[in-house]
Amino acid sequence: MREDQIEAATAPLRDDIRFLGAILGETIRDHEGPEVFDLIERVRVEAFRVRRSEVERSAVADMLRDTDIHVAVPLIRAFSHFLLLANLAEDLQRDRRRAVHVAAGEPPQGSSLAATYRALDAARLRGRGPEEAARVTTRGARSGAAGSGPGGAAVADLLGDALVSPVITAHPTETRRRTVFDVQARITELMRRRQRYTESEPEYADIDVQLRRQVLTLWRTALIRLARLRIQDEIEVGLRYYDLTLLEVIPRINAEVRAALRARWPGHDLLRRPILRPGSWIGGDRDGNPNVTGEVVHRATHRAGTVALGHYLKELVGLEKSLSQSARLVPVTPELARLADAGFDESPQRADEPYRRAIRGIRARLTATALRALGEVPGEGVGAAAPDGAADTQPGPDGYRGPVAQPYGSPRELLDDLDIVDAAMRASGDGLLADDRLAALRGAVETFGFHLQGLDMRQNSEMHEQVVAELFAWAGVHSDYPSLSEPQRIELLAAELSTRRPLLGPAARLSESATKELGVLRAAKAALDDLGPDTVPNYIISMCTSVSDMLEAALLLKESGILDPGDADTPPSSPAGVVPLFETIDDLRHGAQTLVAALEVPVYHRLVAARGMQQEVMLGYSDSNKDGGYLAANWALYRAELDLVEAARKTGIRLRLFHGRGGTVGRGGGRSYDAILAQPAGAVRGALRLTEQGEVISTKYADPGTAHRNLEALVAGTLESTLLDVEGLGADADPAYALFDELAELARQQYARLVHETPGFVDYFRASTPIAEVADLNLGSRPASRKPTNSVSDLRAIPWVMAWSQSRVMLPGWYGTGAAIEQWVGDDPGRLATLSGLYRRWPFFRTVLSNLAQVMAKADMDIAARYAELVGDTTLRDTIFGMIRDEYDRTVRMHAAITGSDQLLADNPALAESIRNRFPYLEPLNQLQVELLRRRRAGDDSELVERGILLTMNGLATALRNSG
Repeated sequence: MREDQIEAATAPLRDDIRFLGAILGETIRDHEGPEVFDLIERVRVEAFRVRRSEVERSAVADMLRDTDIHVAVPLIRAFSHFLLLANLAEDLQRDRRRAVHVAAGEPPQGSSLAATYRALDAARLRGRGPEEAARVTTRGARSGAAGSGPGGAAVADLLGDALVSPVITAHPTETRRRTVFDVQARITELMRRRQRYTESEPEYADIDVQLRRQVLTLWRTALIRLARLRIQDEIEVGLRYYDLTLLEVIPRINAEVRAALRARWPGHDLLRRPILRPGSWIGGDRDGNPNVTGEVVHRATHRAGTVALGHYLKELVGLEKSLSQSARLVPVTPELARLADAGFDESPQRADEPYRRAIRGIRARLTATALRALGEVPGEGVGAAAPDGAADTQPGPDGYRGPVAQPYGSPRELLDDLDIVDAAMRASGDGLLADDRLAALRGAVETFGFHLQGLDMRQNSEMHEQVVAELFAWAGVHSDYPSLSEPQRIELLAAELSTRRPLLGPAARLSESATKELGVLRAAKAALDDLGPDTVPNYIISMCTSVSDMLEAALLLKESGILDPGDADTPPSSPAGVVPLFETIDDLRHGAQTLVAALEVPVYHRLVAARGMQQEVMLGYSDSNKDGGYLAANWALYRAELDLVEAARKTGIRLRLFHGRGGTVGRGGGRSYDAILAQPAGAVRGALRLTEQGEVISTKYADPGTAHRNLEALVAGTLESTLLDVEGLGADADPAYALFDELAELARQQYARLVHETPGFVDYFRASTPIAEVADLNLGSRPASRKPTNSVSDLRAIPWVMAWSQSRVMLPGWYGTGAAIEQWVGDDPGRLATLSGLYRRWPFFRTVLSNLAQVMAKADMDIAARYAELVGDTTLRDTIFGMIRDEYDRTVRMHAAITGSDQLLADNPALAESIRNRFPYLEPLNQLQVELLRRRRAGDDSELVERGILLTMNGLATALRNSG
């Protein structure tokens, strides 16, 4: 695109930014005074001059040095608010560009389902028959003709139980308060409405007034919380996205995908369940979080059930009002007539309205279901259980009270009744009506059940060992379990898993921590009993390193009643699967070996067989990166997947991988669609779970249109990775793998020299970044460290990444890569050509470099140098920052040499434009943060200085958009 074309395309974005910025400026001038406004303007102008290299980089820092804190705080707030409004303008611009693309009749864009269907259709035309065998083996479609897809039978095998599950996690780096979030949503909607009018229309002026009100509300609202979020708050934050978008969007995508695939492969049993089924960790993840208790698990599961059942009851009220068909005008099927007669509605006014009577009966049964499962009825009068002496009536979501009905035993029973209504409408020629609200409700029930979302349980393997040791000691099985060797542990655990005998009786006395752990699991069992087997689908073992780690988790599931070992005549059963989480580089290297060894234990193999030979494995992106650096971690994950795919082939399991990705590149972030296509062949096979974290959640799922695009990108990537050859290496795979074994080891060594081997590195990190202050920013309920130590290994990945982001080093997203490439290439142009070829052909390498470039474009070594000045030891400062700056320059050179472009964001013009627009506004926030950190560390512990630091962190996190 020519420069004039780029200028024209981005003009509406610049206009929106100027417009919103002008309203903000007027608001500040009116309410803070002209002196504050004039200072903000002077700083803004100087920041732009710095970015254009018209003045020295120290110009803004000099202006802000010794600024009175009472002036600094509104200045920080001003730039933070502007960046928040700039985000909004950029989101609107993406919507505009997408509309232009569609209106021009251009081909569907990559990551859309429309583009995926085109690719699948092209592959089917190149295929060799409708019953072509699956080519997704150890190396996927490489064994077949390039690009051709599998036939119907293979697709049915791959997609019969397909699953794409975004899992909202309990480590939010979302710094915005709910109030700020809501005001921003209102501004967004007003800006969209504004686009539909011209300046001459009265609505245009009215919208401008409303926008000014919202910006004023934003300015008068505190940006940071007074208190840290509790888990109860996190639960509500996670659930709000269902009402905003997910209850509507997910069933619609599920219906669309099922129809599209079945039309292409008719007669095959595709997608027996909805492909998109969401999950959550909020309230079930207790790894290092002592705040998760049995009460919290109950709250998380039952609040989710309240959202689901409340939605269904509300929709049934709407259906009852709208389905007014008269038996005098339409034929009535016998099944519908029976359902209507059982509807507890004897009103003569509705005697000839079978649909309304049937829906009322369904409502009555669902109301009874809510009372049984939740102890309350969602909707009007929530929390009011059936009153004493009113056994023959029950409340409904609109105040309706009818006879007590038989609760539904499962969502399937509810669906059966709704299917009767649907079939009757279609039989009478009213399919157009059935395809509206009724279809949406049926899709929602099929997707969300009574549980809404699967809540994963997660705990560290060390805690499992402690609890199991107590159980064995109390029961007299073994007095010193930790002293046993691994084979002895496996033998003992397998023996206990072979019997239904519990280890504990009612009088058992355990430590407080063990009692709490078992209380959490018993609460999970109660939730399963109340809301169904999908309520708690997985039990994840953090830092899993051995077979005994997996068997210990299984034993705890058994002790809590979730896992039934079965007997000679009955197979074992467990609604929750045991999921090992491999996190460090070494654990990833040995993950497949651990899994195979576990499957060789007969009792565990029997359990997996009873679950349809399905085994999930979770891969940790955050800790592997913190352990070995960016390139080493990415390659360790890829290698682990290759090994796990081979292990699955040998053992006959259906492998499902769960990707523990964070919002930032340093924690596995980046475009989800590209990340899915970058997986090894055979690693997806119709199933994908991945975590969604922090501000990424609101970015993706707060708006219906944005949620639809992000969710369909997950499904599109999963379908393409499953059914097409996307790796593209062919016979060159093994040499490419060997090459990256070398590169990754070189990168790990370079990273280790800095992070693990340089004396004083931790001291440098703590002094040159706001890591101590990150712990004070009220982000979430989890502590910043797993243990109270001064070790990088014990620091949680979120504060580790966020601290480097704030100081603009962005170290976890690139360090070690440049040195590894430079050392491997040496003076050999042939080696550089090999890497350039792999960059063009291999999605994995292309994605690694693209994500690295995004991070490095957001880094700023001159700003980072200002943070380095906070380190008192000048020798330490010069040594470590010198290593960081040299590696940054080296990595930029190597990126350019491989890609052929000296522009880091040549493949991402939208982000390049974003950086041009917003980065001048980051300059004063960074400079003020350094200034206030210096004051605080010099002894100024005033409340305003602390608030100013937290406000700068909030503003920078908002601007960078993926900060932790």
